[in-house]
Amino acid sequence: MVPTILADGFFAAIEQGDLERVGSVLADDLEVHANFLPAPHDRRTTLAVLRRLHRDVRDLRYELVRRDELPDGYVQQHILRGVAPDGSELRAPACMVVTVRDDLITRIHEYLDSAHVRALLP
Repeated sequence: MVPTILADGFFAAIEQGDLERVGSVLADDLEVHANFLPAPHDRRTTLAVLRRLHRDVRDLRYELVRRDELPDGYVQQHILRGVAPDGSELRAPACMVVTVRDDLITRIHEYLDSAHVRALLP
């Protein structure tokens, strides 16, 4: 599968809250490294975080800024948008470097300024 087609489906599934579809493109040994996390997340934790994100953020959507294919995946700049639980606008610019192997996402490195998602923190 072409990484950009995989990426389109992955982000569409997140926006729709279709975690079964999201899970279908995540490798069992997935690692998610984010600059705002103390340790990497595994597949199970990542799906739980996405479930909570979809539950807590109304009108969740990604505004694609740029996506470039890499030999083993893609890099994407986007803006995560929606309405936070406190009613404030969520607008979080982010960059993700995604590794794909055998049509599955195996690694995600995500970079964003956590101040932009402070309203989502417990």
